[in-house]
Amino acid sequence: MFSIEGAQIAARAADGCAINATLMQAGFPGAPRILLIHALAMSWRQWRGVAAAIDQEATVVALDCRGHGASERRRGPYSCEMMAADCIAVLDELGWEEATVVGCSMGGCVAQAVAAGFPQRVSGLVLADTTATYGHQALPAWRERGERALRDGMGTHIDFQLARWFSDCFRASSPEIVEDCLAVFQANDLHCYADSCAMLGETDLRPALKAIHCPTTILVGEFDHATPLAMAEQLAEAIADARLVIIPDAKHFAPVEKPDVVAREILAIARHPAAAQVN
Repeated sequence: MFSIEGAQIAARAADGCAINATLMQAGFPGAPRILLIHALAMSWRQWRGVAAAIDQEATVVALDCRGHGASERRRGPYSCEMMAADCIAVLDELGWEEATVVGCSMGGCVAQAVAAGFPQRVSGLVLADTTATYGHQALPAWRERGERALRDGMGTHIDFQLARWFSDCFRASSPEIVEDCLAVFQANDLHCYADSCAMLGETDLRPALKAIHCPTTILVGEFDHATPLAMAEQLAEAIADARLVIIPDAKHFAPVEKPDVVAREILAIARHPAAAQVN
């Protein structure tokens, strides 16, 4: 139905919220199908490097989570389960029975909820720089982050975010990519951002992980301090037969810093999920 790269897919969630998605790569007939879910305060644009590296080896669609990007900026409260249902609405609009589901950071939380809640729709799972929970002790900090944005604007978070997202080397070598991420970040609706922060502070997907049985790869940047290696290891231990890959010289936005590496791992799951799981 959607065969032109860059085509916009307009889905409608169960509660009527408009969810936007973008066809990033139109693969060859019968190619694997991949759904990408972005990080907090980002959009489908976070995945441009990964999609380019995948090229036409798969059909790639990236959505904008509710409250983000070109999706409806409807206020929360949100939950990962709500956003997971939004992902299913996108798959339904595409006519896809199943897909390899990939998420980064917040998108990784949502991807876990998709795989646990809709196992028949997920052929493979890739979780990048994410966690099942930040712990209840982190809730005040998440709420404060949202409240600070409401009070002082998104610009007050820029230095903090840049230090977490990217290595110094990447920031120096790829300023245009960094600036694009900042532009997306600063264009966020303040209330939707605050509601998303509250969601992440309250999220605890650990009880759901035992329901995930699809082939799963967990990626983490070597220097990711936002969702560090220990969190990735906890996911790998909790999800049956999950494979853990540490991406050298990357911070929290490994899909942006190391798109070729991330694309290779995604394709390994999308092409031959069972083999990728054990290699």
